[in-house]
Amino acid sequence: MCMRRCLVGLTFCTCYLAFYLTNKYVLSVLKFTYPTLFQGWQTLVGGLLLHVSWKLGWAEINSSLRADVLTWLPASVLFVGIIYAGSRALSRLKTSPAKICSALFLLAAAGCLPFNDSQFDPDGYFWAVIHLFCVGAYRILQKSQKSNALSDIDQQYLNYIFSVVLLAFASHPTGDLFRVRDFPFLYFYRFHGSCCASGFLGFFLMFSTVKLKSLMAPGQCAAWIFFAKVITAGLSILLFDVILTSATVGCFLLGGLGEALLVFSERKGA
Repeated sequence: MCMRRCLVGLTFCTCYLAFYLTNKYVLSVLKFTYPTLFQGWQTLVGGLLLHVSWKLGWAEINSSLRADVLTWLPASVLFVGIIYAGSRALSRLKTSPAKICSALFLLAAAGCLPFNDSQFDPDGYFWAVIHLFCVGAYRILQKSQKSNALSDIDQQYLNYIFSVVLLAFASHPTGDLFRVRDFPFLYFYRFHGSCCASGFLGFFLMFSTVKLKSLMAPGQCAAWIFFAKVITAGLSILLFDVILTSATVGCFLLGGLGEALLVFSERKGA
């Protein structure tokens, strides 16, 4: 059982790292800044793979799904906000929005980082704040609907369906549908390969996260997530063009300390 948990944890970390770095490459290096199309593609692939997994018996989706759709609808709207704002922030910020989080140390780090970021981009930080607000509201809704019959897989299935529909409609008024024709790497294999990889990796990350939560206590799960974030943040600094100053490094370490304390408090609470 211990070996199985370690294997699931390592699979989660690998998927988290690969998914983040792939997204960062597409959004920040190739500069594919059309979030309605990129996130629409990812949710479409994720939804199709989850539907196929359900039909093949690899995943269980509640057959009485329709009765709970309306109660979960606000959470699906917030999910769209999470992925859209996260995509906008990731395309503009050189550092991960995941480093700007809650609790006292994390708030202090998040408050200091914009003033010490030599690559400061106000739009990037604006979308990072929107992303984190949606994440917080989504988690509150999730906890308030614990009596709901929907499992984590059911919720994600609804999120995928709603996201595909909403982002498809939003691609026209936002102008992404027309501006994408001017994207310089539109017909390059590295762009196609990266987009395909991001779609599949997003699904595998979702699936491994559900497995992680089902097999481990909240404290252990938080520890694996923290480990994945640390590895991802470290490698992203090495792989991407990030200008580090002593103040920026201090903000990162303060944020890391805050997350570590949150993990410790969750383990203590469990």
